[in-house]
Amino acid sequence: MAASSARLRENMTDRDSPACGDEAETGIDDLPLDVLSLVLRRLDGASLAALGCASSGLHGLAADADTWRGLCLALWPSVAGVPPEPACCRGGSDGFHRTLFADAFPFPATTTATPAATAAPALPGRLVSAVDLHHKGVCIMSRVVDTDASSSWFLGSPFRVDALLQEGFTAPSQIAPAELALSWVLLDPASGRAVNASSRRPVSVDRSWLTGETVARFTVVLGGVALDAAVTCDDRYGHVREVSLCVEDVDGGGVSGRDGLAALAAAMAAPRRGRGSEAEAQAARRYAEFVKGKSARKEWKARREGLVDLCCSGVGAAAFVGFLVMLTCR
Repeated sequence: MAASSARLRENMTDRDSPACGDEAETGIDDLPLDVLSLVLRRLDGASLAALGCASSGLHGLAADADTWRGLCLALWPSVAGVPPEPACCRGGSDGFHRTLFADAFPFPATTTATPAATAAPALPGRLVSAVDLHHKGVCIMSRVVDTDASSSWFLGSPFRVDALLQEGFTAPSQIAPAELALSWVLLDPASGRAVNASSRRPVSVDRSWLTGETVARFTVVLGGVALDAAVTCDDRYGHVREVSLCVEDVDGGGVSGRDGLAALAAAMAAPRRGRGSEAEAQAARRYAEFVKGKSARKEWKARREGLVDLCCSGVGAAAFVGFLVMLTCR
């Protein structure tokens, strides 16, 4: 902050002072540095990044590491438990939180297809998950999960990362699943890239009347796969039992760890599109289309299997009749 303030002060002192009595235009750069710093700390990330493009002086203040760190911690409290390792800092140690926000705040592109001329990105050997669960604006769970993604067991098994399993916890008050908000940021320490793996707001809430549990899904659709972040809870007693992330294909089947990592690596390298409430609404619409397409494929498969069964039954009946005719003719 001191360096950026010095640069801004130099830019301001280089200007010619207006003569006494002359009218002079006053801009935002004319505000005191401490006032500017306080104003910038109240901006959201998109506004802060846009303001940094206005002038060289404001760029120095907008790139302040403490400002971006406070912004990231306000959105994702669990990030405090993610050390800015040297491999993670694409923008240097001071730019860790700024690059993290640029990667994880917008939603990833809807497709994970890699152009033929572009080499497929390397698979992450390790995944760091920063998971925050909020209920009505209050953080009720914040965890960092470090997953070894290089083992043969993980690569061959269905992709799954558990932030909360079996032990669960009880929230301070009764839980309304529709009022939950989940943030799941996946970070690849090797490449320093991150991606948002949650729709933040529930795209569906399904209740099991048999067990009394409710599953709130925060799914992000990426082309032919879906990152299915889910929270399983008992809303009657305010008990959250499970928080997990899986990857599903277009047929609703589980994707292997290797294929899931390939989809995540492509999403990390792809451009970002959309942010805020509009992007959350688009995520819900894409999930509805994904579910509709999955149901249509299931119906088509059921009809095809029915036709195959009917043909097999017809062939079997014809063979039986032919056998009876042959016995009769003899």
